[in-house]
Amino acid sequence: MRLAPLLAAFGIFICAQFCDAQPDYMRQARPFAAAPANPAIARAIASVDSARIRQIIEKLVSFQTRNSLSSMETDLPAGTGIQPAADWIYDQFQQISTACNGCLDVRRDTFTADPKSTEGTQWAKRIPRPTRMTNVYAILRGSDSAQANTMYLVTGHYDSRNTNVLDDHGFAPGANDDASGVAVSLECARVLSKMKFPASLVFVAVAGEEQGLVGSAHLAKVAKEQGWNLLGVLNNDIVGGNTTPGDTLQLKDRVRVFSEGVPVSATPEQARRIRAIGNENDSPSRELARAMQEASQSYFPAKTRTSFDAFLVSRPDRYLRGGDHSSFNREGFAAVRITEWREDYNHQHQNVQRDANPVLGDLVDFVDFTYVAKVARLNAATLATLASSPGEPQKVQIDAEKLENGTTLKWEGAPGKVDHYELLWRDTIMPDWQYVKKISPAANNGPLTVTVPISKDNVIFGVRAVDAAGHRGIVVVP
Repeated sequence: MRLAPLLAAFGIFICAQFCDAQPDYMRQARPFAAAPANPAIARAIASVDSARIRQIIEKLVSFQTRNSLSSMETDLPAGTGIQPAADWIYDQFQQISTACNGCLDVRRDTFTADPKSTEGTQWAKRIPRPTRMTNVYAILRGSDSAQANTMYLVTGHYDSRNTNVLDDHGFAPGANDDASGVAVSLECARVLSKMKFPASLVFVAVAGEEQGLVGSAHLAKVAKEQGWNLLGVLNNDIVGGNTTPGDTLQLKDRVRVFSEGVPVSATPEQARRIRAIGNENDSPSRELARAMQEASQSYFPAKTRTSFDAFLVSRPDRYLRGGDHSSFNREGFAAVRITEWREDYNHQHQNVQRDANPVLGDLVDFVDFTYVAKVARLNAATLATLASSPGEPQKVQIDAEKLENGTTLKWEGAPGKVDHYELLWRDTIMPDWQYVKKISPAANNGPLTVTVPISKDNVIFGVRAVDAAGHRGIVVVP
């Protein structure tokens, strides 16, 4: 749970009683609070089924190995290897689409990873020969023509590995890393395909993660080349809630959400500007992480039976590790990594040894399907909220042409149906938004200019669009 909203409210009360004057940024503001849950979204995410998640993970494990290199092998037993796994995932998306009268556009992104290519110099040691890779994804098209090209994406990687990343025959179950993330993507597709959203949702399973993020790098480039207006990527990798016997430090009431600060895609001039105005904690990825945390507060509030927290970590990933979200970050997209609270490295990237002490291998025995369902519900709540929102206000700027104690902000309208905008701000040292002011849209949702008697030197500002039902988009920092 984040204390900033409570501290803000308490500070306003104390100052009103005992201070001679409130700081300008506390006046005419209300404390920031999470939005009420939408009953339709709540019903949809409640239908996430832990038994179905178990079936997905056990089926993926049954392919024996999903090592990406196995796509080129011809001596594997029938029904094993990564290619049958890709076909099965494709069929699952097709079955979901059939159940919703063809609502999903199911696709394969198949390409050859060639170690002699320009990109191949980065992963040639993990892919020694040209290898067929297949990403599988399904698009739920937005119902609003003005927002249909706005997309939010959820992904997990379906490939697996053993200690030797080149071992394309050995049993590599990959139950937690990352059949659990694929189960989240498939289950989000199933429950959200029953709804309609103004913006589009993309449900993905990528290959080649263990070979150097090869699959996600290719799909991110496809998205960039095809002009996807991709505003958020949720990468679920190792979300099985590891259940190693005797581990008393695992926490099942939260999941970690990692996000980059200064965007890796920032130009030198952009990075200089970010440092100059103190926006290191306000990248698009960081705002996406905050949106996920707010979804957890709306749909899984603290101290309730369904409490489940998005625990934000202000770094791109864990030490010495990487993930598919970084492929999207490199192409300039907002992306976060979602990972269980406490990993067991004996159950990652290890040959299976059941008679060892401790047991080694990424076995289904150590996956908590109830926990994976909680992660899926959080993903689904975030996706549904963002896809229901009007999208992002455009060209948000602070007027910094003259010295003044007030602040003037300008922006152009979000693409969707805006009921109002929220102007948010917080102390520069605070991690979460503290104050909010409602701003009516301009006629025909045209450009807006807003002046507030708050010094831009003392706070961080943000703007977001809200529809009539209260769905809030991602905050844009000027």
